[in-house]
Amino acid sequence: MRYYYSADQIRSAEAPLLAALPEGKLMRRAAFGLATAIARDLTTVAGKAVCAVVGSGDNGGDALWAATFLRRRGTRATAVLLNPERAHARALAAFRRSGGQVVDTVPAATDLVIDGVVGISGSGPLRPEAARVFDAVHAAGIPVVSVDLPSGVDVHTGATDGAHVRPAMTVTFGGLKPVHALGPCGRVELVDIGLDLPPSDTRGFEDVDVAARWPVPGPTDDKYTQGVTGVMAGSDTYPGAAVLCTGAAVAATSGMVRYAGTAAQQVLAQWPEVIATSTFTTTGRVQSWVVGPGLGTDETAAAALCFALEADVPVIVDADALTILAAHPELVDGRSTATVLTPHAGEFARLAGAPPGPDRVADTRRLADRLGVTVLLKGNVTVIAEPGSGAVYLNAAGASWAATAGSGDVLSGVIGALLAAGLPAGEAAAAAAFVHSRAAQLSALDPGPGPAPTSASRILAHLRTAVGSIL
Repeated sequence: MRYYYSADQIRSAEAPLLAALPEGKLMRRAAFGLATAIARDLTTVAGKAVCAVVGSGDNGGDALWAATFLRRRGTRATAVLLNPERAHARALAAFRRSGGQVVDTVPAATDLVIDGVVGISGSGPLRPEAARVFDAVHAAGIPVVSVDLPSGVDVHTGATDGAHVRPAMTVTFGGLKPVHALGPCGRVELVDIGLDLPPSDTRGFEDVDVAARWPVPGPTDDKYTQGVTGVMAGSDTYPGAAVLCTGAAVAATSGMVRYAGTAAQQVLAQWPEVIATSTFTTTGRVQSWVVGPGLGTDETAAAALCFALEADVPVIVDADALTILAAHPELVDGRSTATVLTPHAGEFARLAGAPPGPDRVADTRRLADRLGVTVLLKGNVTVIAEPGSGAVYLNAAGASWAATAGSGDVLSGVIGALLAAGLPAGEAAAAAAFVHSRAAQLSALDPGPGPAPTSASRILAHLRTAVGSIL
């Protein structure tokens, strides 16, 4: 599990180490890890040229110490001091003793720039002088490694409000911060500096976490005990939504899928294992409902949503059903079983009264609390919030291949199947989002050799491969 910590939590965990260790020891420990990560990135260290762009305070000290360690290994090291009077004195002295040179601008022959301008206590965009330096660096195509976080990016939200560094890699210390999932950090490497950090309530699944939760049939399981997923999706106008959503539920687990709607024939043509009827009143018993993709917003669709929400089973509300729910939020009042909403930004705005702002985590939490439901806010970084003091899950897709028509229908089917199998709402949504993004990546790479445009149908076709790669 990846856990994400606030700046205050990191500082609190650092305090006992700072008190116990000799002065400067913790900084040098962090900087050595930074230098090691940079050396791996450079492959060959001797003869390479590194330039540290240094702000005031400890972040600049980390950059100077890392440049010093690299200089001792044969790297040509320079440093641009944005505020010479406030540069970390001990680190600057060590840098100069190692043969490092202070310069006015980043040399043209530089192989890598270390961004040591501001750390986790900073806020706001880059100041003009720093912005000019990094504009030139980015224009020259010199790769950047940021210390702890990209300067000019908010540590809590990952938001940018003006000039900011765009690194190829970010090296952080002790624990991940929300910016490392939410912001433009490039590849993120975490250096262990000995902090004692408990699990946090902001987290992200990894392969092992999904594998531990994914329903795998045991020797006594049958199609009913593995979960029966009900799907109400599609219409005469959008039958494909029913095919995609139902197919995803079929692919996600080994239980049973029941479909109710006007696209029954199209669904059966693609998925003959589905039990399909034309109306929800004749569907039979299910252990979860997926309602909304391509369903429409007429009275029939509203009746389908009401029917599902009145049942004592988990319900995932998506697409058109979210539009209905936005007009009638009282439909989820007092539900005793899990409800999961999966809005994109526009649907979120209808539900919340405003689109998600820079702090997507806080906004998602507020909507979850207000409605008493689990909310999955779609995006390149999916944010999943449970009501009350529950966990928040962040799923950074790493690419936008899943941003394609019908992709959300596939995601909804997977979540519905996991809910039917008995997973808690937040974990079901997080595991589904993880597998969905893995399937999107696989579909974009198949048949290779490089990534290529994909589609919802291709994502669906790679779901089983994605699950298999995790299990």
